[in-house]
Amino acid sequence: MDHNLILKYFNDLSDRQIEQFTQLKELYDYWNQRINVISRKDMDNFYLHHVLHSLAIAKVVSFKAYTEIMDAGTGGGFPGIPLAILFPEAKFYLVDSIGKKIKVVNEVTSSLGIKNVEAHQLRMEQVKLNFDFVISRAVTSLPLFMKWTSYKFHGKSFNAIPNGILYLKGGDVQSELMSLKKFKKSTYKIPDFFDEEYFETKKVIHVFR
Repeated sequence: MDHNLILKYFNDLSDRQIEQFTQLKELYDYWNQRINVISRKDMDNFYLHHVLHSLAIAKVVSFKAYTEIMDAGTGGGFPGIPLAILFPEAKFYLVDSIGKKIKVVNEVTSSLGIKNVEAHQLRMEQVKLNFDFVISRAVTSLPLFMKWTSYKFHGKSFNAIPNGILYLKGGDVQSELMSLKKFKKSTYKIPDFFDEEYFETKKVIHVFR
């Protein structure tokens, strides 16, 4: 499965964006052999499992210019790098506690000439900045994630949805959402955006005040 999967759902990309998405797989193949950030068998489904999955967030909100987004626990750069390619006017701050993963993020963004990503080896709770959105791919339970990140937001929202957390999560999330009593929540089913079977139980969860 190649980068045409991205064009199936995002057909107004610039030549530059198409080139960046096309080159992603080759770069991750190269770095993944040196620093394992994606399971080897998963690389066969790189565009489906990693790139398109990350871009589900873009079906919930189109980040406006100057939107500040932290990808907390980014691993090898997901969902942050695909979204940074899609929204070159937004600012992405990628953090992970594991230095070699951040090395991969920096190498990939440098090779692709992505200028709107800053990456740091930090635990998300160590970050002292505020953002419009915090994004992540199910790095931990949602209540624990909220404990670490729910105070890191700018007060004023200027995107189509309120500032908050956008969390990619699979399976049953009801019990986790029920425990977040102080927050408002919206759940978006990814099969409403993408028709591949892989997304059958996957969701984007928006948590906000």
